[in-house]
Amino acid sequence: MTYDLVVIGTGPGGYVAAIRAAQLGMKVAVVEKRATHGGTCLNVGCIPSKALLHASERYAEAADGFAAMGIKVRPELDLPAMLAFKDAGVKGNVDGVEFLLKKNKIDAVQGTGRIAAAGKVEVTGPDGKKETLETKAIVIATGSEVAALPGIGIDEKTVISSTGALSLASVPKQLVVIGGGYIGLELGSVWSRLGSQVTVVEMLDRLAPGLDGEVAKQLQRVLTKQGLAFKLGTKVVSVETKGKSVKLTLEPAGGGKSETLDCDVVLVAVGRVPNTQGLGLAELQVKTDNRGRIAVDEKFAASIPGIYAIGDVIKGPMLAHKAEDEGVAVAEILAGQAGHVNYDVIPSVIYTAPEVASVGRTEEELKAAGVEYKVGKFPFTANGRAKVNRTTEGFVKVLAEEGTDRVLGVHIIGADAGTMIAEAAVLMEFGGSAEDLARTCHAHPTLNEAVKEAALAVDKRVIHM
Repeated sequence: MTYDLVVIGTGPGGYVAAIRAAQLGMKVAVVEKRATHGGTCLNVGCIPSKALLHASERYAEAADGFAAMGIKVRPELDLPAMLAFKDAGVKGNVDGVEFLLKKNKIDAVQGTGRIAAAGKVEVTGPDGKKETLETKAIVIATGSEVAALPGIGIDEKTVISSTGALSLASVPKQLVVIGGGYIGLELGSVWSRLGSQVTVVEMLDRLAPGLDGEVAKQLQRVLTKQGLAFKLGTKVVSVETKGKSVKLTLEPAGGGKSETLDCDVVLVAVGRVPNTQGLGLAELQVKTDNRGRIAVDEKFAASIPGIYAIGDVIKGPMLAHKAEDEGVAVAEILAGQAGHVNYDVIPSVIYTAPEVASVGRTEEELKAAGVEYKVGKFPFTANGRAKVNRTTEGFVKVLAEEGTDRVLGVHIIGADAGTMIAEAAVLMEFGGSAEDLARTCHAHPTLNEAVKEAALAVDKRVIHM
């Protein structure tokens, strides 16, 4: 049998590409090396981390916030039960993907895929047996893996990756997180709420590179108030494990006197790298860039005809929803349609408490590009729903082009920011203005009213402040 499409990897990009291709009438197979579908995101990434974030947030709220609402409880942590709650959520999601593949009559092959030639995918199964799938097109959707720090070995016991941080057998007394990006901040927040003293070590002089600078500063202030400690502008020179403890040697990123830091567990969260090893790309002379990402054109085609790539293995933010949109687009392109992804409107979210959500350009990016812009801001302290919910931390910031009023970026730090950012993304997808957003009726009382007020503030006519 010759397939119309074989997708290597069933993470958010891969399984979505396969389903969309099947909807368009193609005969599709997927190749997945894990025993379950869903990739990093569903198995050891987005989904399990959000389960622990949700559970730990409820635990912390019960301990510190319920009394003020007239609810008296004394929460007791049952970590094995919390981890079981997380695992149940993962199983529900991965089983759902398996069902969707079957429903769409997609052949699922378990094993490690390698591209033997254009149109041929060799799959080595768990038992070592090999089979070759013939296909008209191949989509590489193998995602990314944890980035390592030179000289620091990860044993998933005392020196852990994000994967190990999802399954710690006990709450460490002291946890050091290397890396101040979204993964480190989210997982650091989980264990901080459950009782760890968490210190975040970041080489840059700020958290969350790429985030709007004003929002990043506010996030650091909020997390510091919650008990996290930060060592910015600091690099890790060495990590030494002694029995059940770890000693880190640190020094200023710009050079200077070193210091040591002791802890029980170190979480290495310095980013992710494309997962392209073993695919046979070098042998086929598939072009890659200086970061190991597969070079593709505007139709996601690699340098060898018949081979395409999406998601974390190509340029752009390493986000599940970006991969999903690319999965739909590449399937539609293969079916002769006009698949397209608007990279200017891809939201990103940090699921701390409060959440941080952004879409479009930051102030720093607009300044660097010489774009004239207007700013509208509105704090949640002035939002009625936030006041009664006791979620007044943060603000909404709208950036609009000076001459046209077109919204170029929206940045939110506040409760449920990840949900609120969607209306900004929809507005920007249609090229909307701050005036459009300001004149859209928002239900009262909702947190979303802060988005409307920030849009009003662009024209200096905010109502509730």
